[in-house]
Amino acid sequence: MVVTAVNPYLDGNFAPVRQEITTDSLKVIGELPSDLSGMFVRNGPNPQHSPIGQYHWFDGDGMLHGVQISNGKAIYCNRYVRTRGWNIEHEAGKAVWSGMLEPPQMDNPHGPGKNTANTALVWHAGQFLAVWEGGAPHNIQLPKLETISEYTYNNQLVSPFTAHPKVDPVTGEMMFFGYSFAPPYLQYGVVSAEGELLRTVPIDIPMGVMMHDFAITENYTIFMDLPLTFSPERMQKGEPMMMFESDRPSRFGIVPRHGNNSNIRWFETPSCFIFHTLNAYEDGEEVVLIACRMSSTNVLISQPTDPTADIPLLHSWRFNLSTGTVKEEMLDDVPAEFPRINENALGRKTQYGYAGKMANSPVPLFEGVIKYNFSNGKSQTHEFGQGRYGGEAVFAPRLHATTEDDGWLITFVYDQNSETSELIVINAQDVTSEPVTRVIIPQRVPYGFHGAWISESQLSNSI
Repeated sequence: MVVTAVNPYLDGNFAPVRQEITTDSLKVIGELPSDLSGMFVRNGPNPQHSPIGQYHWFDGDGMLHGVQISNGKAIYCNRYVRTRGWNIEHEAGKAVWSGMLEPPQMDNPHGPGKNTANTALVWHAGQFLAVWEGGAPHNIQLPKLETISEYTYNNQLVSPFTAHPKVDPVTGEMMFFGYSFAPPYLQYGVVSAEGELLRTVPIDIPMGVMMHDFAITENYTIFMDLPLTFSPERMQKGEPMMMFESDRPSRFGIVPRHGNNSNIRWFETPSCFIFHTLNAYEDGEEVVLIACRMSSTNVLISQPTDPTADIPLLHSWRFNLSTGTVKEEMLDDVPAEFPRINENALGRKTQYGYAGKMANSPVPLFEGVIKYNFSNGKSQTHEFGQGRYGGEAVFAPRLHATTEDDGWLITFVYDQNSETSELIVINAQDVTSEPVTRVIIPQRVPYGFHGAWISESQLSNSI
């Protein structure tokens, strides 16, 4: 008898749900704060059909799970992001594309890959966008989470669009980038506060790399040329197209916000990998970056080789623009990922940051939320409880808040004991206490990626 191993990303609470529902019949434990008004939405992979070949967590079709909160009441809905690929596979009644662990399907009549729109979300200039770093964003209608269309800025978008665009809370500008397997390997774009794509410029890097995130300050943009490389030449020799090259240094490029390749400054550090940045800011002649650093990564390798890889620890880097030196420092020794801040302070120095506390597990599970206090170097942790695992905690500011941490941390939690999902609301100023609210969701919410908080005023101004 042959026992076939179950793919962990198609099992348990990683397994997809196929039903799309809308309901206001939600059990609420505790009380929804009267001044918490808006919508929490989280994106994540949810394959519509059984996958072809090996399935990676990053492959699934995007599905949005949203909870709208108003006047102490909550409404839940979930919807697939209806991309071109989703529609083609829906009509076919089966998967048409294989995933990232399989060779590219160059003979696929619909193209070698599909935009899954499954990674993150951003609200900007009245548009709510589902984003995926290999292609264009998709415009989503709020609060019903229906897909409107692919969004290409009146056909001005000439590159892929990062899953982690940055919106300056003061100017309203949005910065993005796109990376590619072929030259130009990196392109950098700026969108005006009104939603007009102002410019896209190429940034020179030696070869194609996976660049999942970046950072902004008040005046600069920071790119990360890290050694998770793409090499068609390797693939032609039967070697992996993607490989973490530990003998290559990491490089950080700092460019003025409206600059280009002629005025970018590069800084070298020992080899590492970073999926997500927490924030960056300027401090005198230094640019400071805070991010979750790993010594290396096996993330897109079908046969992992480095057992010490993929352990993210919060670090800071101080890049001195006068001397050209860089200082790297570990800020915490507890593995953590999916870092967030109060985005009203993005690009400026913050006192606080938040991240998911990683469980000791072969798959990425979060057992709590860590609140970092950068002014004293201390942290506090909200534990989800035995057999309970959550996701990225998104900060929702209190209306008329006067301090940076005056607000709530919101995430979905899955309880393995009862096999149920819930939305929890944590007082960000008292993270070690029990959640102020638990909203029981009437169907399972699979583990996913990134979320967003859309305020009541943003909801009313959505186009």
